[in-house]
Amino acid sequence: QVAAAAAPAAAAPAEAAAEEKEFFDIKLTSFDAKAKIKVIKEVRALTGLGLKEAKEVVEGAPSVLKKEVKKDEAEEIVKKLVELGA
Repeated sequence: QVAAAAAPAAAAPAEAAAEEKEFFDIKLTSFDAKAKIKVIKEVRALTGLGLKEAKEVVEGAPSVLKKEVKKDEAEEIVKKLVELGA
């Protein structure tokens, strides 16, 4: 599973509460063991990590894949990862 957690806003607390969250952190919480290779390939594509580093990130779940991603991009990434079995 993949979760998009809200990133802390740089605005004052009163302003942050009034605004909709714009940036999210993408966190890999778990994955289907059968889809491990597909998930690793996608993590490599998203993060630019090498094969070994991407494998360590996936096997070390839960782990944050990307930080402060815009909402639209975060939704697309989460959708793709979920389709692959994350």
